Parts: sequence; C-alpha cells; structure tokens
Amino acid sequence: MSGRSAPCDPQEIGALFLFEKLTPEQLGRLCSEGRVERFEPGPVYTEGEPATCFYVMLEGSVVLYRRVGGDDVEVTRTSQRGVYAGSMQAYLGDRVRQVYNNSMRVTEPTRFFVLPADTFAGIMQEWFPMAVHLLEGLFFGSKSTQRAIGQRERLLALGSLSAGLTHELNNPAAAAVRATATLRERVGKMRHKLAVIAQGSYSPEVMARLVDIQERTAERVAKAPALSPLEASDREDAVTDWLDDQGIPEGWRIAPTFVQAGLDVDWLDQIAAAVDEDILPNAIGWLNYTVETELLMDEINDSTTRISHLVDAAKQYSQLDRAPFRHADVHELLDSTLLMLSGKIGKQIEVVKDYDRSLPRIPAYPAELNQVWTNLIDNAVAAMNSAGGEGTLTVRTAPDHDRLLVEFRDTGVGIPAEDRGRIFDPFFTTKPVGEGTGLGLDISWRIVVNKHHGSIQVESEPGDTRFQVLLPLTALEEESA
Repeated sequence: MSGRSAPCDPQEIGALFLFEKLTPEQLGRLCSEGRVERFEPGPVYTEGEPATCFYVMLEGSVVLYRRVGGDDVEVTRTSQRGVYAGSMQAYLGDRVRQVYNNSMRVTEPTRFFVLPADTFAGIMQEWFPMAVHLLEGLFFGSKSTQRAIGQRERLLALGSLSAGLTHELNNPAAAAVRATATLRERVGKMRHKLAVIAQGSYSPEVMARLVDIQERTAERVAKAPALSPLEASDREDAVTDWLDDQGIPEGWRIAPTFVQAGLDVDWLDQIAAAVDEDILPNAIGWLNYTVETELLMDEINDSTTRISHLVDAAKQYSQLDRAPFRHADVHELLDSTLLMLSGKIGKQIEVVKDYDRSLPRIPAYPAELNQVWTNLIDNAVAAMNSAGGEGTLTVRTAPDHDRLLVEFRDTGVGIPAEDRGRIFDPFFTTKPVGEGTGLGLDISWRIVVNKHHGSIQVESEPGDTRFQVLLPLTALEEESA
C-alpha cells in the first residue's frame, strides 16, 4: 500500500532518536534519497512480501502483526515517534531472504520517513562499516551457534532415546532367553515323565484319557483368569491342601504353577476321577510340566511381542518409512514418544492419557511433531524432578474450534512469571548450566508455528504447568498442492 508523498524536513527527522547523531550533510542526504509518506488507516505492508523499504514513524500510531495459523496475532502497538520497521536487515544483502517478517498497519493517519532498502543498505555500509560488520557477525554467528547447538541437542536426545530403547528392549529380550532355557529343561523332563508313564502297564484307554486331560489343561492355561494377590493366595492354599491329601510330594511347589494356569480344586477332582489312584502322582507331575511349558511359551510370546511393539514404536517415532508430510493420527505419535521416553520418565512419575479418540487425522510433519512432544515431555519431567522426582504428567487431546489441542500438564515447580515471556526465545533456559541449551522450546515454537501454522502457549503456576499446542485440522492450499 502506497501513501501520499510529502516534503522531507532534515530538522524533523534529525529530531528522532535514530538520527539524532547524524550531521546536517547526512540528514540532507537522507532527505534527498528517502521520502516522507502519509498513510491512511489500513495496511502498510504484509508479512512475507519482498522487503523493499525501511520505515521510521514521524507521527501517528502503528500495529505490527505476525501470522499464526490462520490468524493475525498482534505483537506490538505503539505511538512513539521514531519507531522503525521494515527492511531492517537490508545490509545483509542476498545472504538472507529479504522479506518482511511481520505485517504493519496504521490505526490513524500516520506519516513515515521511508528509505528504499537498497539505499538503506548502502548508507549503513558507507557510514557505519564497523557497526555493519559487528551486526553481520552477531546475526550469522547467532544463526551458526543456534544450528550447531540444535544439532548437538538432537544428538543428545538421540543418545538418551537410544539408551532408553536399549534398556526397554533388554528386559523382554532377557526374559525370552531365560524362558527359552527353562522351557528346554521342562520339555526334557516332560519326555522323561512320558517315558515313565509309557513303561507302566497302562491300557490304551488310560493313555488316551491322560492325553485328553493334557489337551484340556493346555486349553485352560490359555484362558486363565487374572486373580488378585489375595485370591491367588487363597487358591494356592486350597490346591496345596488337595495335593497333600492325595499324597502328592512337594505340593507347595506345584500349587502356585497350577493357580497361575487357572487350575483349581474342582479341576483336580476331575483329573483324580479320570485316572487310577496309583498313577495320579505321575499324572499330576506330567500335567505340571505341561502347565509350565505353556506358561513359558506365553512368556516368550509376551516378550517377543513387547520387542516387536518397541521396534514399531521406534519406527513410528523416527518416521523412517513414512512420507515427511502426511495425514497423521496425533495419538499414535504421542504414544510412540511416551514409549520411547518411558525410561527417562521413570516409575515415580505417573502418566495419564486423556485422549479424545474421535479426533480426525491432521496434516502434519509427524517426525517433527514427535520432536515437539519430546521437548515438552522432557521439560515436564525436569520440572517434576526439581519438585522431588514425583508427580503426574497428563497428556490431553481435545477439539478447539477448527483446531486440535494437545496439552501437556505437569505437577512440577512451575515457571516464574518473569520468565514466561522469554521461554520461547533462543538460548533462554531456566535449567542449570550444562543441562539445557535453551533451544528446545525455540525449535518447538518454530515447528508448530512456522511449519504447521499452529500456535503454542503456556499457563503455569507451582504444581500446575500446561503447555498447549493447537494444530490446524486442515492443510493450507500450498501444502495440499
């Protein structure tokens, strides 16, 4: 939007704090190469457009906006003379993309001193060469440092996740190895017991009944009910008494295995009725090995299934075999991240999932959203560790008009009021030196706001801190294309 041009007065612009140290010759050059423009209420320039001008307000009132999701969010409103905006990085030239980083509107008739971007860059380099070098070093040095520390932070996070995943995989893998070794021993004893029974003078009918009992016992193991500790203890006592009454040796050792498999006194009565009294001890011993092998095979199956789930979670977390941009189920992403971080979360922190499963899939970069979840969960765990190491992490999803809400709530120490406005700034951290880079929330903000056109905000008080991520339910036209 263009304004109406007006004469430029060197004395007027020289009274502004930005130009007050310039010589009359310098002020004269500014006026000859720049211009004064008057804008009526409305837009002056729009975020993302090529940055062609540097604006300094002479009088009036301006408002600066940033685009967040589908909304324009006001970031600054001022009537102070001399405030400036526009192509403030023109002196960096083509080394950075020269576009407006925000949108500017005026709320009343406002006059600006306007300097073309190329002219502003030339004057800066001619009049203030040392300052330009310092600003260039600050700008590119900050970018380089941010990039290097960001890479380091991702490597540290990867190392932490790898250690956690290795620990999680080791438990079921070790359980499977132990169960396999025990299973081999039990199968050997079962073969021996079968040989003992086969050497006896048992009729084919008796052998058939034993095999039938074995099959039905194996089926019962697969359907064993879950018992409370008290129920299991009472049933073990009853089974032990039954085995002792029948003269079965070491009934106290066999009873827990039978109870775990879902066998009770009524079932044992059926076995006693089906076989002769003289072969009952051998039949019970044989069934004990049958039950143990079934339970061991269940343990091996559970362990290998757990390993498979962990590998699937690792693939889901890293998105190795997925398209970078696709429609994703947020709950799958959250679950994979929580599983990957379970070792770091620990057993003293309770995780509560309050999911609205009716929410649709959303257009997203899943691997990058997983990075956001990782940063927010890591901060929540650190806050609760600072509060004594115990607490509750609640992960909630819910609809919010045309967006999807993902909320992380922790019961940690909270964020001081004076720090809440800075927590998304690069390199700002409240963690002790060496424990935080200050880039986790900055990276999260850029992923959510810049890449997904959503928003991220925080509400905090001691014992109740909530990070809320709002993501659009539909993709922008250019992303769909």
